[in-house]
Amino acid sequence: MRILVTGGTGFVGRWAAAALASAGHQVFVTSRKPAVLAGCEVIVADLLDPKAAEAALAIAKPEIVLHLAWYVEHGKFWNAAENLDWTIATIRLASAARKAGVRRIVCAGTCMEYDLSLGRSCIEATTAIRPVTLYAVSKDAIRRIIEEFAATYGMEFAWGRLFFLFGPDEHPSRLVASIAASLLAGRPALMSSGTQIRDFTDVHDAGEAFAALALSKVTGAVNIASGQALQIRELAEEIRAAAGGIGELRFGALPDRPNEPASIVADIGRLRDEVGYRPVRTMQERLAETIDWWRKRQVLEQRLPV
Repeated sequence: MRILVTGGTGFVGRWAAAALASAGHQVFVTSRKPAVLAGCEVIVADLLDPKAAEAALAIAKPEIVLHLAWYVEHGKFWNAAENLDWTIATIRLASAARKAGVRRIVCAGTCMEYDLSLGRSCIEATTAIRPVTLYAVSKDAIRRIIEEFAATYGMEFAWGRLFFLFGPDEHPSRLVASIAASLLAGRPALMSSGTQIRDFTDVHDAGEAFAALALSKVTGAVNIASGQALQIRELAEEIRAAAGGIGELRFGALPDRPNEPASIVADIGRLRDEVGYRPVRTMQERLAETIDWWRKRQVLEQRLPV
């Protein structure tokens, strides 16, 4: 099949595009800058340009659109005005996709759409929706709009709700990356109490899960997650073990965030049983791969001239 992946050179998108290409599909990816992605054709397009979506669709002529592009600059995206820009751009993309004859559109949502005050596993069909940031509100609004739009015009629509991620090329200030980099550099990893429970997934697996969702016939919301409930403290110890037991974890060195949910974990019944996706590697294996990536990066940085 011909498939268009927006944000196909991004943190998640590159792995989704690679999975689709390795399965033998003709994959086109949009990128704001020229790029090379094995097995894929890169279309240089800024989807914030009102004409870009229509132009990209004319080149790709896809049956399926996997929309992963959004503004996600670390530490800034939660209440950034860019969320409104991407809401508009996504509506334009859906409208252009219908006109181009696309039969299926799959978009990326967020676990932050859920009511996280309940402390229970998030189930797509039954957990209440209560987004509390502009990012999450924008995502939920897009889901509602495109769900109704797709139903009205006979398109298939699925919505993958991402939980917490780690892996190669992660922003160095994010949790797993910051712990790994600190331990490998011989610095103490400064952390909060570590009692929070979270659901972490390797970005390779998240990309492959999105690829599987795109190729499936499943519609509606699907959690993209591991389904594993881990205390941050436990996760940190796993990272340290993957790094060979080196370094120091200083729990309580940083304050817990006020009003932070105690538990954010996904029920992955739909992903596992309906989409049929199961990761090929364990959490420990993926953490070991991530540590190896950070170790190689630090060696490379040490060799670069100042």
